[in-house]
Amino acid sequence: MKSDDIADYLSQVYHKRVTVTGTGKLGEIDVGLKEFGYGKPLLIRFSADGEDKTAVLSSMRTEGGFGHDHFSDRAQIMIWQHSTFNKLPKHVESIDVGYFTGDGKLKSAGGAEEYFVLMEEVKGTEYFYDLERISESNATEQDVGRAQALADYLAVIHANHSDDSELYVRRIRDMVGHGECIMGLMDSYPSNLDFITDKELNEIEKRCVDWRWKLKSGTDRLCMVHGDYHPWNVMFRDGTDFTVLDRSRGEWGEAADDVSGMTINYLFYSLIKDGKLDGGFKKVYDRFMDHYLAETEDWDILKVIPLFYAFRGLVVASPVWYPNLDREIRVKLFNFIRNILSEEEFDYRNVNSYFSG
Repeated sequence: MKSDDIADYLSQVYHKRVTVTGTGKLGEIDVGLKEFGYGKPLLIRFSADGEDKTAVLSSMRTEGGFGHDHFSDRAQIMIWQHSTFNKLPKHVESIDVGYFTGDGKLKSAGGAEEYFVLMEEVKGTEYFYDLERISESNATEQDVGRAQALADYLAVIHANHSDDSELYVRRIRDMVGHGECIMGLMDSYPSNLDFITDKELNEIEKRCVDWRWKLKSGTDRLCMVHGDYHPWNVMFRDGTDFTVLDRSRGEWGEAADDVSGMTINYLFYSLIKDGKLDGGFKKVYDRFMDHYLAETEDWDILKVIPLFYAFRGLVVASPVWYPNLDREIRVKLFNFIRNILSEEEFDYRNVNSYFSG
C-alpha cells in the first residue's frame, strides 16, 4: 500500500486535496510508510487542503476461528462498527468504512445503507415445478435422470476437500446455533401450536446440541458445498442441464448439508401426496441416494446426516414457511426429526419407519 493510494482514499472521504505527511504504528510516526498488515492499526498524519489531521486505519486479522473465517464475516464487523461507534457517547468516532482492492487500492463504502449482488440472468425453470408435477401425476424417466444428475453434481463438488479444521467445527456449530439454522428457526415457531409444544422443541434442541458435540471432531469431512441445495435454488433447462443459485453460509462444509437439503423435499412432497415415501417420489429419492453413495462411497454420511435432516425437517414443518400444511403432516415430520436424532445411523432404505410416533 503506497502513500499515494492512502491520499487518494482520504480525498474520497474528505472531498479535499490530501497529502500524506507520515504513517506508522500507533504510538509512533515516521515520514516513511511502515509495513502495514491486516489487523495492525496504521496511524496516518496528513494535510487536507492545508489543515493538519491524523486518523487511524484499522482492519481485522484473517486467521480462522471466532467467526472471522470468511471475508464477509470481517466486512460485517467493520460495517457494523462504522454504523454504531458514533451513536455511543464518549466512543471514538468512526470517520468511514472502506475496503482494499486486489491491487492495494483503498475504496470508501461509508455511504452504503444496503448491499446488493449483481448477477447474470439464468434461463430455465425452478426444479420445484418438477416436484409439483410429480405430485399431480407420477415420476418420468427424465425425473429419475434429473435426480441422478443432481446427486452426481454433489458427488463432484464434495470430492474437493479442505484441511481447515476450524471451518468444519464452525459449520457444525452454525448448523445448531446460527440464526438461519436450527436455533433461529425454532425461535420463529409461534407458541401454543397444536402439533408441537415449546417443551418438545426444547428437547429437540438439546438433542441437536448433543449431535454438535458428536460431529464436531469429524474435521476430515470438510468439503466444498453449496450450502442451500434445494429445488428452489436449481434451474433446469432441457434434459438434465441445470444451474444452481444462491450458494449460502460458506464455501466449505459438510456434505450431509447438501444431500439433506435436496432429499428432504422428496420426502416432504411424498408425505403430502401419499402420507409416506411412495410412488414417483420414492423412485427419485432412491435414485438420488443410491447414485450419490455409489459415486462417493461415503457411507459415513449416514452417521452424520440426522442433524442436517433435523434442520431441514424444521424448515418444511414450519408454520411460517408452510402456513397451510395439514397438522398430520407436521406431526409426521416431527416424528421424523425425533426418530432420526435418536439413531446412530440413518437407514435411508427404511425412511417410512421414521414417520411413526
